[in-house]
Amino acid sequence: METQKETYTGSPYFPTVTGTEDASSHETIEQALITLQAQKDAWAGLPVTERITLLDTLLADFSAIAPRWTATSTQAKGLTQDSPYAVEEWAAGAWPLIVMLRQLRTTLEQIQRTGKPQIPGAVTTRPDGQVIAQVFPRRNYDRLFFGGVNAEIWMQPGVTKENLADNLAVHYQKADPQGKVSLILGAGNVASIGPMDILTKLFIDNEVVIFKANPINAYLGPLLAEAFRALITPGYLRLVYGGAEEGAYLCKHAKIDTIHITGSDKTFESIVFGSGKAGAERKASHQPLLQKPVSGELGNVSPVIIVPGPWSASDIAYQAEHIATSISNNAGFNCNASRIIIQQADWSLRLPLLQQLRRVLASQPARKAYYPGAQQRYQTFIDAHPDAEQFGKQNEDELPWTLISGLDAEQHDDICFTTEAFCNLCAETTLPAKNTVEYIERAVDFANNHLWGTLNITLIVHPKSLQDPAIAAAIERSIANLHYGSIGINYWAGISFALGLTTWGAYPGHDIYDIQSGNGVVHNTLMFARPQKSVLRGPFRSFPKPPWFGTQAAVARKLFPRLVAFEAKPTPWKVPAIILNALA
Repeated sequence: METQKETYTGSPYFPTVTGTEDASSHETIEQALITLQAQKDAWAGLPVTERITLLDTLLADFSAIAPRWTATSTQAKGLTQDSPYAVEEWAAGAWPLIVMLRQLRTTLEQIQRTGKPQIPGAVTTRPDGQVIAQVFPRRNYDRLFFGGVNAEIWMQPGVTKENLADNLAVHYQKADPQGKVSLILGAGNVASIGPMDILTKLFIDNEVVIFKANPINAYLGPLLAEAFRALITPGYLRLVYGGAEEGAYLCKHAKIDTIHITGSDKTFESIVFGSGKAGAERKASHQPLLQKPVSGELGNVSPVIIVPGPWSASDIAYQAEHIATSISNNAGFNCNASRIIIQQADWSLRLPLLQQLRRVLASQPARKAYYPGAQQRYQTFIDAHPDAEQFGKQNEDELPWTLISGLDAEQHDDICFTTEAFCNLCAETTLPAKNTVEYIERAVDFANNHLWGTLNITLIVHPKSLQDPAIAAAIERSIANLHYGSIGINYWAGISFALGLTTWGAYPGHDIYDIQSGNGVVHNTLMFARPQKSVLRGPFRSFPKPPWFGTQAAVARKLFPRLVAFEAKPTPWKVPAIILNALA
């Protein structure tokens, strides 16, 4: 993401590109908004039973087009169907979307029966009064498919056990809900982001939606129209196309009540304050151009904190794969991609872990740098760090996997700390400490105060390290003290994006004058009104390896289509093939 210290120009999420679909005319946009305005109150008051019926149709329609959806995305990103990376369009594109549809249906069934979503796990209160709800696993199927993985949502201060129910599905508790029209400015990198934002706005925030496709992946628009026709036909959703000019027209339109963007902080600021010198002056004087609510998910310099411990050679190999996957997924064009590896300076296994990471990155096939502006952004980092290690060769279509190691943690203005690379590049830094507990505390302080953004962070800690009560307590303190919207313990925090039940968005507290990773959350299918963060915990080493690991492509290629088919229509008879596939 761009920051004040950045030297390049142009948003990594909304560059000027020509889409595959013609831009919508003002007349088309006007007609879409007239329809949505006419239907917003009908949607706001639509009975839960009818919403469940809509979700059943959406599940069937999307599962039917999922193979075309993934094939279209794969081709657009310059991949062949037999590429080891092709499965990402199932794992990050089709599967999270259909999981969210299934989770929403379960939640609405519970609301229909009892008036509220049912929290599947324990609700506890920390000594400081903060409430924690365990949300995953929700089903026995989750325990089978995600062995040893669980997730919690921590609530904001002021939420108690006693009032937690009042903070669930608040829009479904209103006797006379008022309709609103929401504008969603779609992301261009991951196929599931836009549709999942649509589902959040419609089913959780209770707002009808006009969705402007990003020009980069506007090719998905016709397929989205086919999959979501159950929402389009009655006038609850409209899809439009175009670039910055159409986006600006929509943002200023009087018929738009709220705006949500997945993009960059600079695009957010342009929407709220205007662009150029005038926009900067409005921001400085706290005079926003728009008064309507604008929410956003705006990226992160995502850290991985490595906790020293008695790692074996096989542990190092496993975690190198884990970290490499979090860098290389989607060619590095992810806001949740690992960007900064933090290690204790004198840990004896620091260099062996880096060396194994180099081996994994060097073994990865080159990827097409499909996202506009990637070459220029990449070069900015290389110019700042000419000693960067490149695994492969750079050409006009591809970028090499790149590691910048040994950054000076005291150089707080280093581009790797202040700017999201948004390409296939990661860096490493070290912190001195007298012992592991002090290191954990220093790493938390460094991540909170010296890295840009608050979206997601991963901590990796060996189970034997956790047998030391002081280290175990330090890890729990770190979870409480980290100002990130999603925290992964031994499991890439980016997976929180895909579970549906967990929240996805920045740590709360950014105002529009320092927006960083954004405000508000999406997904959150249990519909918590005041979440603070999601915490995902997994085994130090999962068996079998998670199918989203980059080295598991052969397994994942068969597994994820089966998982999509399962979520479309869950049945025990589909489980054995899924389990056997995962163990293959």
